[in-house]
Amino acid sequence: MPSFQLVGLPFEPFAKYFHFSDQELRDLGMQRLVATEQPGFPCRVSLCDAAVGEELLLLPYMHQAENSPYRASGPIYVRSRAQRRVIEPGVIPDYVKLRQISVRAYDASHFMIDAAVCEGSEAASALHQLFGRKEVAYVHLHNAKRGCFSCRAIRRPDDE
Repeated sequence: MPSFQLVGLPFEPFAKYFHFSDQELRDLGMQRLVATEQPGFPCRVSLCDAAVGEELLLLPYMHQAENSPYRASGPIYVRSRAQRRVIEPGVIPDYVKLRQISVRAYDASHFMIDAAVCEGSEAASALHQLFGRKEVAYVHLHNAKRGCFSCRAIRRPDDE
């Protein structure tokens, strides 16, 4: 049975925005925030929630940029100085476990071919089931309540 691996976004495309003024950020539809609770501000780079008092940006992100009817963007949080996290294969971090998750499977042509909504603690089971289908090329996880992109899951053979 194939396994999966959750992958955070690279930080580099977002780094420059932390040097922008608040007005420059507003002009781009972005906002600088400070985390006021934990959990509550999930960073899409580090795949963990920001600590209380930590600086973040809330900004639009094209999470499905491929040429497909499913092309989509939405708001994400990025922590200041976040390090890209690639989770060990088969592991679901608290970042996902603590939330209700929409799991969306896409084929190589970037068409959504299946989807499920589950508690984050059940996400591993949903991912194993979806990646059990050969036509599934990748999966996106979204926070189900607000619909925001959470992270990408890639297929990993069990023996790696």
